[in-house]
Amino acid sequence: MIKISYIDFVNLKYKPKKSDLMCLFYVEPFQVSMKEAAGAVAAESSVGTWTELTTETKRIARMRAKVFEIKDNYIKVAYPAELFERENMPEILSSIAGNIFGMKIVKNLRLEDIEFPESIIKSFKGPAFGINGIRKLLNVKGRPLVGTIVKPKLGLNSKEHAKVAYDAWLGGCDIVKDDENLSSQDFNKFRERVMYTLIARDKAEKETGEKKAYLPNITAETEEMIDRANFVRHNNGNYLMVDIITMGWSALQTVRKHNFKLPLHAHRAGYAALSRNKKHGISMLTIAKIARLIGVDSLHIGTAVGKMEGPTKEVAEIEEEIELSLIKKDQPSHILEQKWYNIKPVMAVCSGGLYPTLVPSLIKMFGKNIIIQAGGGIHGHELGTTAGATAMRQAVEASLKGISLREYAKNHKELYIALRQWH
Repeated sequence: MIKISYIDFVNLKYKPKKSDLMCLFYVEPFQVSMKEAAGAVAAESSVGTWTELTTETKRIARMRAKVFEIKDNYIKVAYPAELFERENMPEILSSIAGNIFGMKIVKNLRLEDIEFPESIIKSFKGPAFGINGIRKLLNVKGRPLVGTIVKPKLGLNSKEHAKVAYDAWLGGCDIVKDDENLSSQDFNKFRERVMYTLIARDKAEKETGEKKAYLPNITAETEEMIDRANFVRHNNGNYLMVDIITMGWSALQTVRKHNFKLPLHAHRAGYAALSRNKKHGISMLTIAKIARLIGVDSLHIGTAVGKMEGPTKEVAEIEEEIELSLIKKDQPSHILEQKWYNIKPVMAVCSGGLYPTLVPSLIKMFGKNIIIQAGGGIHGHELGTTAGATAMRQAVEASLKGISLREYAKNHKELYIALRQWH
């Protein structure tokens, strides 16, 4: 029997290998030392358990995860890549984000960040389109894309839904999407909605001379999702949407594996159940990295200025300022655009309580490679959806020209009304 304890999984002299998968955890111990709690996290997420084993061998001992840094309540853990099956995100997360959250030895535990080694990154497909592919699809260069969500999110029938989408495209939206809880309810069946809305898209393209995209929510049981995606593709749809948290990582991998040759938009409904508690759970940064690796093309990141809780700095860069970030220092801090071997960059989607007044702040924070997506901030405009969409485009135009919104609004009625309506 090889005698082993949780402390044996702590080696502060260890220098991580390039082939290691590394994690950053926030840890609050419960009635034990920080070192023992850290070792428990590494042990239980790799080859260890609570007691000595007769089945332990020297070969298995070499496969232990290693805590190589402890600073305050943060620890860094290195995992040998051989612990993980390539292109199997559920298995990877069952290890590094599985049973460890339920251990009595920790009061709180949060997975803050992951850095995947080259061998694991290259085993995944990543986005099929990415930022450049989306821009090419919509023929938009040099500015943020403008999008909306059909509102109200539930209750409209398929024809009413299509009319709202048409009005938004007519006013200047590049993208119109379903909301996260619209699927195929009796009042708005999926296939009927897709047909009517694609007809509205084609009409809007002819009238505006601009390319438009409709993002139908295909989220459902996995085989049904595949059928819905095929239906969209066969009817000349040009984008898909899924709820990545509620559908699960395995289902997301399945959808990506089918390669429908359509961009895949990721709604993060349910993410806050994992990330809102800043001491326990899984950070949005981690969720974003996983989604990019599997292969979404655009991803909700929040707004930092809208209605949803939580700083989007968590995605743009790790919010803690204690130099524990796993982000490579020679890379852009925005992880959706970092260079990851074969993995294309992802378009960030700012969404949640947005209206024209907030546009300059969003562009300043995140740059031009974003989709500014407003629901109520477009459909709640006093003059209606078309005017609301126009006001958003005008806000983008003003921001890119370096003109204040109030100055630009003097000659742009829709923006003027929006600024008066939403301070």
